[in-house]
Amino acid sequence: MKRILSLLLIFCFISIFAEKALLDCGFPVPNIEFNPKIYNCLKTETAPILDGKLDDEAWKMSEWTDEFVDIEGNSKPLPYLKTKAKLLWDEDNLYIAAEMEEPQLWATLKDHDSVIYFDNDFEVFLDPDWDTQNYYEMEMNALNTTWDLLITQTYYEEDCHAIDSWEIAGMQTAVHLNGTLNDPEDEDIGWSLEIAMPWKVLEECANHNGAPQPQEMWRMNFSRVQWELDVVNGRYEKKKKSENNWVWSPQGIIAMHYPEMWGVLVFCENKDQFITDIPKLDCVDILRKFYYIQKGFHLQNHYYATLNQLEQIPGYSGIVAGFQLFLTPNGYEALYKDDKFSCTIRQDRKMKFRKN
Repeated sequence: MKRILSLLLIFCFISIFAEKALLDCGFPVPNIEFNPKIYNCLKTETAPILDGKLDDEAWKMSEWTDEFVDIEGNSKPLPYLKTKAKLLWDEDNLYIAAEMEEPQLWATLKDHDSVIYFDNDFEVFLDPDWDTQNYYEMEMNALNTTWDLLITQTYYEEDCHAIDSWEIAGMQTAVHLNGTLNDPEDEDIGWSLEIAMPWKVLEECANHNGAPQPQEMWRMNFSRVQWELDVVNGRYEKKKKSENNWVWSPQGIIAMHYPEMWGVLVFCENKDQFITDIPKLDCVDILRKFYYIQKGFHLQNHYYATLNQLEQIPGYSGIVAGFQLFLTPNGYEALYKDDKFSCTIRQDRKMKFRKN
């Protein structure tokens, strides 16, 4: 009990005194309360029919996510168009569906692995093992054109590689248009989509073969990129610098590649397995803040700080409390323990967790 109270006091100290220090550390930091959303994903005995319409029996058992919000969170206005998603799984695939309001159906890109967010698009992000590395990104537009990538490290790391040639082999996608594409003469209602991603591909970064185990948890987020359009000579044209980023679980920063900020996908066989509290997220919050501090310190000083050096910086001591730090020739590894987990983070953002 004393240990839990101590942790709560540390979290309160961080929330009250440390956020401004983090924002001033010289590294882009999410400016939002850390509160990732949770989605309990039901197992289905009957696979959805992939036609983009979302009207078959399989989807009726699945709940919608909350409607998407601005990527920066509540500090920005709510999106002017509604977006929501739902998921299912079976022994073969992860199934994803989304429904988007859209009065101006527009898409131009037709070649697979085009940079799809140059159009209006829907995006999926998955990190199976919570390590913030070797995660998946998939994007698609209203023409059902797709772009799938394997990200080896987040974009702020020196060794980051976005592997375009990686493919979700066997992936199936479908789009349904409720309106007419690329026709400014009418007002459309929207579009919906369905995706089936095979476990035999996704297992690559999941540290096990095949489908997830019941109550296994992955980090996940969705993004919708929405451009404002003009009509020029009877055709839609994208306005410059008019990109909107709407997401399921807000990032607190205009950047999707902060996997530590994503929501949590929980695989459930039935509703009795639904959960709303994930203790491991407490460790994620502590680790990410330590990483931001060290990243900012390194950007300013070109070396990583000792714990004693970090504790001397106003506002930081509450964050580094409870850590053990091991400096290495290439950087550092920081260890933090609570009642449930021993967790580490390195200079390249890689997180690891072990149950105590």
